[in-house]
Amino acid sequence: MANDIQKLVEVIHGSPGRLVAALSGGGTRALAELLEVPGASRTLLEAVIPYCETAITRWLGGRPDRFCAARTARAMAMVAFHRARELGEEPEFAAGVGCTASLATDRPKRGEHRAHVALQTAGRTSCWSVTLEKGRRSRQEEEELVSRLVLGAAAVGLVPSRKGVSPLEPRGADPFSDRLSESRPTLDLAEHEELETSDVVAEPAWKDLLLGTVDVVRRGDATSAVFPGAFNPLHLGHRHMIEVAREMLGMPVALEISIENVDKPPLDYYEINRRLGQFAEDQPVWLSRAATFVEKSRLYPGSTFLVGTDTLRRIAEPRYYGDDAACRAAVEKIARRGCRFLVFGRNLGTGFIRLGDLDLPEQLRAICREIPAERFREDVSSTSLRRAGKW
Repeated sequence: MANDIQKLVEVIHGSPGRLVAALSGGGTRALAELLEVPGASRTLLEAVIPYCETAITRWLGGRPDRFCAARTARAMAMVAFHRARELGEEPEFAAGVGCTASLATDRPKRGEHRAHVALQTAGRTSCWSVTLEKGRRSRQEEEELVSRLVLGAAAVGLVPSRKGVSPLEPRGADPFSDRLSESRPTLDLAEHEELETSDVVAEPAWKDLLLGTVDVVRRGDATSAVFPGAFNPLHLGHRHMIEVAREMLGMPVALEISIENVDKPPLDYYEINRRLGQFAEDQPVWLSRAATFVEKSRLYPGSTFLVGTDTLRRIAEPRYYGDDAACRAAVEKIARRGCRFLVFGRNLGTGFIRLGDLDLPEQLRAICREIPAERFREDVSSTSLRRAGKW
């Protein structure tokens, strides 16, 4: 073990926090290095290596858009952070580290050699990404570099920072700055190999939301017209829906983003910051922990929810509730709370689907109002924009 790594691991083991690590495609040598230095039980709660696509999908709770990507590494770190909390670590001392990498192998690789390492704590989301020159290093050397990134990320999450020092301010080839004093890791990067970093420190309200001490954070005035969505990204169709709803309901429309999702990890602070950055300052935007419309109806009783026919169809599917009886009970609860749905047609791949085309329980159909197709039709989708690389 290199001397600088030995010192780095000693610093990590001497810190007050503990972590869970999820590493795929690279960075696993960091685990051996953590375990080789006495004191690993003070640092490491759990480590997983979800190597195949199915394993990564199960770790995340849903299939990512891309497996080797910064967003996927951040999602892996978020799941790891929550796992650390499940294992009993206090939020202020818990850290999750995620890594997804595509490195040299035993056959020529058409794509780039790259790695993304992410850190999630109660107060920040950080990520380091690097594209490596093909043929410059052996697999072993690439693995060593990525493992240094993993250890550096762990140290940023666990080692207390010097007051007034940014842990991500680069100093030469060192992405970890004074956080680690003389024990910080070094990276042997070529001049043209650039380490890309991102670091978002949570606003206090975001932290409260992630930790579950509040259920909703509101920016903007109260209204009874609520447009739930991921807005990943916001597009012309969303804007048109807001405009039509505002005219028909005679009130402003609040956009609502749930950081919780039925089949995905919670949104990290980078994603929260990125998505909020799309909206004008005068646009009401609410962040919540309400992953389902039953939960939303509790937070926003008497509201009219803007939904597409794709979303409404999912609301009516028993598999999201367990069985038909649970589905009916959920719809009845939404109705009892005075909530309604303003429904917009969507092109679902088999044509433009309107409210009348859906097979819905009568109690759900009774609280729906349709926007005529001649008033609204936009076939753009956030998924298609992401796949086209436009977000």
